[in-house]
Amino acid sequence: MTMVCETPSLSRRALIAAGGALFSWAYLPRFARAADSRDPRLVVMVLRGALDGLSAVAPVGDPDYASLHGALALRLDGERAALPLDSFFAVNPAMPNFARLFRARQALAVHACATNYRERSHFDGQDVLESGMPGPGRVESGWLNRALALLPKGERVAPRGLAVGSTPPLVLRGGSPVLGWAPSGLPAASDDLTVRLMGLYDHRDPALAAALRAGLDADRLATKQGMDGYKPGGDAAAAMRKAAEGAARLIAADDGPRVAAMAFDGWDTHANEGGATGRLAQLLGGLDGAIAAFESELGPRWKDTAIVAVTEFGRTVHINGTVGTDHGTGTVAFLAGGAVGGGRVIADWPGLKAADLYEGRDLKPTTDLRAVLKGLLADQFGLPTRALGESVFPETAAVAPMRGLIAA
Repeated sequence: MTMVCETPSLSRRALIAAGGALFSWAYLPRFARAADSRDPRLVVMVLRGALDGLSAVAPVGDPDYASLHGALALRLDGERAALPLDSFFAVNPAMPNFARLFRARQALAVHACATNYRERSHFDGQDVLESGMPGPGRVESGWLNRALALLPKGERVAPRGLAVGSTPPLVLRGGSPVLGWAPSGLPAASDDLTVRLMGLYDHRDPALAAALRAGLDADRLATKQGMDGYKPGGDAAAAMRKAAEGAARLIAADDGPRVAAMAFDGWDTHANEGGATGRLAQLLGGLDGAIAAFESELGPRWKDTAIVAVTEFGRTVHINGTVGTDHGTGTVAFLAGGAVGGGRVIADWPGLKAADLYEGRDLKPTTDLRAVLKGLLADQFGLPTRALGESVFPETAAVAPMRGLIAA
């Protein structure tokens, strides 16, 4: 059986409008750091393809879980035993760093969550997830970019924009300029070539000239942080860790970015998904390694950092004929960082009995993912509830921010 899933494409207009951004500059003004000397940072990881939340954080305490999820169900015994988080949930054994941070109260999971989107198209689901709009196809801007626009212009607010070698995620496209970086392994251009290119673009394409100019600034920062020799990773898991390591070095710098976003593909596990072992476990290991890379490279900045990993929707409760899962609804979101008030799984658990499933096939979502994202923005950066409901996530005044995700 061949599964065909949509692959979004980008226009040149969208690329320039976004500044091609992978990582954004957002220096916080004095008001956000005054009383407690916090210098908060936020990292958003988009897991594209729809993560199987039931094989990532397993509800091992649900009596219907093992039989419904079959060969993909995690177990608390055996060679690849799941790592208990509490008496009901356990995380995939491929994520020992997350489990360690969870025990240290620096990580948490939000289960049975989803955006307001209830269809099962990757293209539309990712659009809703990253744009923050009520439906797909509304805008070419993302909620994180609009959040940057709300930060007061002050002492050190200085956004810029460019993408280098990576597709700009929609979550960071928009009117607020952003700075992009990606490991490329390409040799640095000579000063002479740089001057020639700038002269060419200044006369022929001012928009790309501005992007190139910002990119040169990004390259200088990367070189300053000892990243001039960075090359892309090998497999997907190695690439995740490498991207996170580089991003962490940038946001750890005193003059570096404070907000970052990155997108990782490959989570569409229609066939040969694996549970505790296999393809999904390899991807989760990459995510776990990326979180560990941030912790290691951020050093003292880790204590003020929050990382959130989200996906467009979940996967079916039942496995299919190719030992995978099909597009579903409810899933899980991961939060980690020294600023996170962790050590808990947040879930209004709907149950897995036939009558409790969404449309008879999916984990029913009981938590709005937008409430989680609003809560992070409110507690990390002090953004007001009204602005979050009108500008960042339009038409969501009824969705209250989930408070308490950041440690007091």
